[in-house]
Amino acid sequence: MDQRASPAQNLPPFVTAHLDGDQRFLVICDHASNYLPPEYDNLGLSPEQLDRHIASDLGALAVARKISESLTCPLVASQFSRLLIDPNRGLDDPTLVMKLSDGAVIPGNQHVDPYGDKAEWQRRIDLFYKPYDTAIENALQTAKNAGIAPIILSVHSFTPIWRGDKRPWHAGVLWDKDPRLAKLMMSYMAQLPDLVFGDNEPYDGQLIHDTLYRHGTSNGLPHAIIELRQDEIETNAQQEIWAARLVDFLRGAVSQAEIATYQYFGSVNDVTNG
Repeated sequence: MDQRASPAQNLPPFVTAHLDGDQRFLVICDHASNYLPPEYDNLGLSPEQLDRHIASDLGALAVARKISESLTCPLVASQFSRLLIDPNRGLDDPTLVMKLSDGAVIPGNQHVDPYGDKAEWQRRIDLFYKPYDTAIENALQTAKNAGIAPIILSVHSFTPIWRGDKRPWHAGVLWDKDPRLAKLMMSYMAQLPDLVFGDNEPYDGQLIHDTLYRHGTSNGLPHAIIELRQDEIETNAQQEIWAARLVDFLRGAVSQAEIATYQYFGSVNDVTNG
């Protein structure tokens, strides 16, 4: 979804829906938008570059919205490009502000880090990263206050081809050490004919201090990332299909006694990080 604004516009750092809805679920979308505030002058990139996957997860927000609407459950989605700052990274991650992404040099980011333009680095954290992160935290606190341990589903998308190689997976689940949601999702997807579904593919879900580490792993909540191949969710009809699958899955998952509880599995990174 193209959310670049005219010079007169300035979008808030996140968007929400149904915050007072079914607290058993929280849908999030970290890379929902390619929006850059006007003062950043597109970070020196062309409009064509901002329409690529380097700026946002194409199709992910549409699917996330449809899930939220069907379940009438809370949704929190970013409303800034991950090229500005990536909310799905820890603050200590060197890729928090990308200087090079899939062959594209990001001119406006070349000196933005704790060792160069630290003031701008901190400004992006304060104005974009933290408000989005806090919105997720607040949604989870609402559920906790109601005595509910919500399932967190993070919706992402990936390119059909990467560095010249065709990716075989139609979708995949990313997870760390908490197997509850991931194992159920793999079992569910295995029932769908001709669907190639990845286990920690095409990426590894064991990313230290990412969004689900901060809000899922650290809180003992059931969580997973669903990665959808972008040619699977290009049209409204395709988005409806995937949203319906995930809604059906979530409704079944929440009925499992071991799912909707606080359980602390930790992370594979906990040992190496003390």
